[in-house]
Amino acid sequence: MVPASTRTLPAAGRVIDWGVKEIATTTSDAHESHARHGRTVAQKLARYQRMMARRKPARGQPASKGYRTARRQTAKLHRKVAAQRQDTARKWAKSVVRDLDTLAVEDIRPRFLARSTMARKAADAAIGATKKALVEQARKHGRALHLVDPKCTTMDCAACGARAKRRLPLSERTYTCTACGAVSPRGKNSAHVMLVRAGLSPG
Repeated sequence: MVPASTRTLPAAGRVIDWGVKEIATTTSDAHESHARHGRTVAQKLARYQRMMARRKPARGQPASKGYRTARRQTAKLHRKVAAQRQDTARKWAKSVVRDLDTLAVEDIRPRFLARSTMARKAADAAIGATKKALVEQARKHGRALHLVDPKCTTMDCAACGARAKRRLPLSERTYTCTACGAVSPRGKNSAHVMLVRAGLSPG
């Protein structure tokens, strides 16, 4: 095992927060959400899975050539998507830590998301791999990274700190504070809330 070396990059003077619904909701507009590779192969994957279902052998019977072919193609697609997600996560994390000197990352638990209605999007975004890549790249390049508790980040107001009395449904993409009247995109508001929780200046 070779110890990782630390290479300090020039200070960028900005901060970023990482979300889930848009995969990467940031306080800096320079970093967009990365690609959802699973969605691009979903149609082909569904076709191979239907082929497997139609050709599934009876118990105790050998699998047909068509079934084995469909199974190989399905496994090949899964490996391809997994590799694409890992590669994209590393590249995106590297671009983030290259441009930003301080990061506030929502400490999302992928296992928890797997039991939610966002399971498919969370898996396609490779949230666990992306979070791990951000932590590794930040450590490698000497960036400050804060893991922030995600509890109620969508309910708190970044402007005044007031908490909404109800949870916002995923379809509601604009946050409106009933206390101070502040209106902002839901993801951006959550990003600034996390920066405040991390002890950073949202400005």
